[in-house]
Amino acid sequence: MRMCSIASGSSGNCIYVGSDNTHLLVDTGISKKRIEEGLKTLDLKGNDLNGILITHEHSDHIQGLGVFSRKYQIPIYATKGTLEGIKSYSGLGKMPEGLYHPIHTDEPFTLGDIDIHPFEISHDANEPAGYRLECGAKSVAVATDLGKYDSYTVKNLQNLDAVLLEANHDIHMLEVGGYPYYLKQRILGDRGHLSNELSGQLLCDILHDNLKHIMLGHLSKENNYAKLAYETVKLEVTLAENEYKGENLDMFVASRDSVSEIITV
Repeated sequence: MRMCSIASGSSGNCIYVGSDNTHLLVDTGISKKRIEEGLKTLDLKGNDLNGILITHEHSDHIQGLGVFSRKYQIPIYATKGTLEGIKSYSGLGKMPEGLYHPIHTDEPFTLGDIDIHPFEISHDANEPAGYRLECGAKSVAVATDLGKYDSYTVKNLQNLDAVLLEANHDIHMLEVGGYPYYLKQRILGDRGHLSNELSGQLLCDILHDNLKHIMLGHLSKENNYAKLAYETVKLEVTLAENEYKGENLDMFVASRDSVSEIITV
């Protein structure tokens, strides 16, 4: 399996996950042009894709969905609530019949040779989902836009080979920053976003010897920066009561503006 962030951040998200035979996107929150450029680095074109998985209907996850999926006639998979939100998005445009495919959290389905396990996430959207994707003995997951996590989340992220994990904000930067009070409360709330510290704590709960690749993503442009997220998560792992040390992790921060390195498991 391969996994690559084409874009990840509070302003736009698009993640590629695929095998030799099946090629998927998780979210299309950037322009069609940027998606195509990202796919080109993977030696892929839009018509090579087998499907688009949408986590939720916020614009930073579906901004390019209408234009891109229309051009290449790519099936769209999302929960019923998310599909309703997508259809009400003003930037979507008129969509052809038959592209939408409703799915349900905790009910796996298969596209090509990839088994997809949608799981519930806590976020202020209609019916948001994270995704665990498996091909043979290998598995990866995309887990962003989590206001909180619990044992259910951990269960869905266990025994992975690679993960894209949200590290959205530094709590202090958010608290002293220029966001209005209501927005700060939304981000810090149970249906908001994971802080760097919580991201590190969640990582501690899912670490195991075969989790070889960790990508931190969905960073806030205003309330975080890459080195701070990386060092905070690394410190949480080092200070935790486990056998792992932050400096030994194969971990990097996905960029909002450029394609990440390609993870192969």
